[in-house]
Amino acid sequence: MGQALVLNATYEPISVVPGRRAMVLVLAGKADVVHASDEPVRSERLTLAVPSVVRLRYYVRIPFGRRSALSRRGVFARDGHRCQYCGGRAESIDHVLPRSRGGRHTWDNVVAACRRCNSAKRDHLLQETSMRLAAAPSEPPPSAWVTLSVPHVPASWEPYLDPVPSA
Repeated sequence: MGQALVLNATYEPISVVPGRRAMVLVLAGKADVVHASDEPVRSERLTLAVPSVVRLRYYVRIPFGRRSALSRRGVFARDGHRCQYCGGRAESIDHVLPRSRGGRHTWDNVVAACRRCNSAKRDHLLQETSMRLAAAPSEPPPSAWVTLSVPHVPASWEPYLDPVPSA
């Protein structure tokens, strides 16, 4: 049984739960199935498809804006597992403004780097080296926590992760 995306009543993603928990939410009348998987679950008198996306029937207030916590895995995912200096395979993370020089451990100061580039840069500023960043580091979008919580994002989840701004 796979995992299911739980949407608030307003269709914003709030959680990823096991498929079994999603079925309990639906059977208890707390959620409606938005998308079902092809995987059936059978009981003595009932056959149901395991939900892939469920929407809560009542709005749940989230007390704070969800932000992706800074992590090594998150930096690699944001940068596509590529070194931001040479484009090679990234094996480590690097602080653009070194911590020894007052740099902070934040999304906009950390990039993925290969060992060679990380060793060559050491604790120098970018201006002191011939290295250049491929892209300026930034915080990932609010829905990035979902993509980091599962190895593969199902196609049925994609419409709910990055809503298209209305014109």
